[in-house]
Amino acid sequence: MQVAEDRKALVTGGASGFGVEISRRLMALGSRVAILDVNQERLEQVADELPGVAAIQADVRSTDQVSAAVDEAVRILGALDTLVISAGVFHIKPLEEVTEEDWDSTLDINLKGAFLVSQAAAPHIARSGRGRIVTISSDCGRRGFARQTAYCASKFGLIGLTESLAAELAASHTTVNCICPVGCPTTPMGQRVLDWKVAHVGASPEEITAAAASTNLLGRNSTESDIADAVLFFVSEHASFLTGVSLDVDGGARLGVIPGTR
Repeated sequence: MQVAEDRKALVTGGASGFGVEISRRLMALGSRVAILDVNQERLEQVADELPGVAAIQADVRSTDQVSAAVDEAVRILGALDTLVISAGVFHIKPLEEVTEEDWDSTLDINLKGAFLVSQAAAPHIARSGRGRIVTISSDCGRRGFARQTAYCASKFGLIGLTESLAAELAASHTTVNCICPVGCPTTPMGQRVLDWKVAHVGASPEEITAAAASTNLLGRNSTESDIADAVLFFVSEHASFLTGVSLDVDGGARLGVIPGTR
C-alpha cells in the first residue's frame, strides 16, 4: 500500500484501543507519528512500546490544550499532513438514568473534541497539499441502539462533521473520511461493553463473544487490525479520490437477513 514514508500524523486517543494499532501501523510504514491522549500513564506505556512516537498529553475538550498539543505535534514532526481522530468514550444506561453530565461528557469528548482538533490541525494539514483526516465513528453512528443515546448521537454527529469538513477542505486537496467499526471486544471500550453484557445477560464472556461474532455475516468479531487497515487505506494514495466517505467495517452486520433464518 502506497503510504508516503514521510507522512506526519497526529492520532488522538492514541494511547489505547484503535489509536495504538493505527499509530503502530503508520510507524511501521515509515510515517512519523504523534499521539494525543489525556491519560499520561498510558502515554508513557505506549511511548515505551513504540520507540520514536511523540506522546502529548491533552484533554480534547479544552480549546487551549488542543491548540497547544497540535502546535507541539507540528514542532516535533516538522509539519502535519495527517490526522486520525480516535479519542472517544462510551457508556450504557437506560434513558431515565442518563445524567446531564453523562450526556455532556460523551458529546464533548466524542464530537466537540473531534471538532476542536480538526479546527486546530486543519490549517497545517491544508498547507501540506496532500492532507488526510480520518475519523472513527461506529456502527452506532449508522443506527440507533437502546441504552446508548448519547453515544449514538455523538457518532451520528461525527459522520456529519466528517462530511462537512470534506466539503470545506477539498480545495486544499485534503480528504476527510470516516470509519464505522462494529464492536471490537479486544479494545478497552469493547471490554467494558463485554463486562456489562456479562452482568446483564448471565452468560460467560466466551458465550457472549461468540454470539456477537455470529451477528456479523462474516462470522467473526472485528479486530484492531481491521480498523487500522481501513485507516491506512484512506491515508494511502489509493484513496486520493475519496472524500466524505463513511466506511462500514462491520463484517456485514448492517445487512438484512430473512427473518427467522438466523
